[in-house]
Amino acid sequence: MAENSSRQGILSLSIKDKNALYAAYMPFVTNGGLFIPTKRDYDMGEEVFMLLNLMEETERLPIAGKIIWKTPVGAEGYRATGIGVQFSDQDGGTARNKIETYLAGSLESDRSTHTM
Repeated sequence: MAENSSRQGILSLSIKDKNALYAAYMPFVTNGGLFIPTKRDYDMGEEVFMLLNLMEETERLPIAGKIIWKTPVGAEGYRATGIGVQFSDQDGGTARNKIETYLAGSLESDRSTHTM
């Protein structure tokens, strides 16, 4: 998974395999959400905009969201440093539906993720 931000407030995220998507996706959050590895400091509740590149798709998914938690540098349990972004409902669930289609069958798994 690669995170880089070209401009302040726009996160560009590329997830190329199903295991990485499973580890980053947060189905338990209203509207869905993603864990984004980043060392940048964000404020809780801050609005962010993501461009998500999924698997082999050429088109990037634009997703608006807000920061709902932060995993700081040096968090216990060697957790990855990053932020949890809850998807806004303004895209009508497009991003969530696309992600859940890719993950069909794995969401009930008990494998650990970056978030739980």
